[in-house]
Amino acid sequence: MPYVSFITDNKFQKIVNKFLKIGDEAKISANQEFNRNVIDPFSMLMEMACNNMNLENWIKSEKNRQIQKTLTNEIGVLHQSILGSVKDWVDLSVGGGVDLVNEKRKIIAEIKNKHNTVTGGKRVDNYKELEDLVMRKASKYKDYTAYFVEILPKSPKGYVKPFTPPNKATGIKCSSNPKILQIDGKSFYKLVTGVDDALEQVFKALPKVINDCRNEISINISEEAESFFKSAYVPKPPKISNRKSPKASK
Repeated sequence: MPYVSFITDNKFQKIVNKFLKIGDEAKISANQEFNRNVIDPFSMLMEMACNNMNLENWIKSEKNRQIQKTLTNEIGVLHQSILGSVKDWVDLSVGGGVDLVNEKRKIIAEIKNKHNTVTGGKRVDNYKELEDLVMRKASKYKDYTAYFVEILPKSPKGYVKPFTPPNKATGIKCSSNPKILQIDGKSFYKLVTGVDDALEQVFKALPKVINDCRNEISINISEEAESFFKSAYVPKPPKISNRKSPKASK
């Protein structure tokens, strides 16, 4: 069986291999550059105390934190690469103005890994950039629909809504425009692929792809790990009250 239903196994493996190499380079850098970076000795002591760590374990933890930071910064690129491998979609990479484009459907997209990756005035800048691309007469994306994609939403309830970030200085929101939308990752994966559970397919397939790319390691999705996915993307059903409605008075 294929890893997922919307891109080939070969493409998926290439994307994951590229990402794993970024992790390898981050690990090398963390080891080689560790002593060249300025360490906050006060923070170090407090972390050791609060986590009951000796210096050796703190150093391991700090190196892992640096590697994690690099990988976290690249997760958005991982999703961009996967989505850009779907039929009719193109990953424009760095310098393309936006991240993804589908000329047939007249869609462009800016991919952000988390809902808080971009905050404050930078969100307004993103809005203005998208507005310029889809509204300016001379733009090649004139009359396209632009999506501001937040792969990891603030809450598991999905959304597709006008992207109207507030101006931090004035508190006034950007104008609502049906051509400039904000969307969560699960909904956008569905929009791109036409598959309801596309994002979940990626999550469940990643361990298999990683294991096939790196024979020396083996990872699996435990029930606890799967619960993290559900807490991010699956809304909890509303609680049903057991209280009986009061009887109507005679």
